[in-house]
Amino acid sequence: MKTKKNRMEALKMLISSMELGSQEEVLQALEKEGFKLTQATLSRDLKQLKVAKAASMNGKYVYVLPNETMYKRISKPRSAQEMLMTPGFISINFSGNMGVIKTRPGYASSIAYNIDDNDIPGIMGTIAGDDTIFIVIKEGTAYEDVIDGLGVVIPNIK
Repeated sequence: MKTKKNRMEALKMLISSMELGSQEEVLQALEKEGFKLTQATLSRDLKQLKVAKAASMNGKYVYVLPNETMYKRISKPRSAQEMLMTPGFISINFSGNMGVIKTRPGYASSIAYNIDDNDIPGIMGTIAGDDTIFIVIKEGTAYEDVIDGLGVVIPNIK
């Protein structure tokens, strides 16, 4: 007979390794593992484990364990040192007194913060989304000067 402890361990393993977005999907996955339970029991188990829903890498809301980050779903996660060595910056384009910086997902706000914090001459300010930064350039400032100034914050911009 399958015990509650075994069921809870299986539930944690399934939530950690699969993108399950509904209780029905969780019940089906548990059934494949040999655990037949009701939705009410599953609901109590999820509450006991403090399971929440969060956006996955593809934008779908899925169940996650507390303090679980999405990189744990990657089969070969990179070390923090490797991730820090990978720049978030992708590209920059200009039009008039505006610039748009494209970044890897999740990097825009921290890069924009660093741009604003460094008071780069020629840049009036930034607005950041998840992977895009909008910059306003002071009138008369050459794009090359903006790129030179951004080199302090984004070393690989050149």
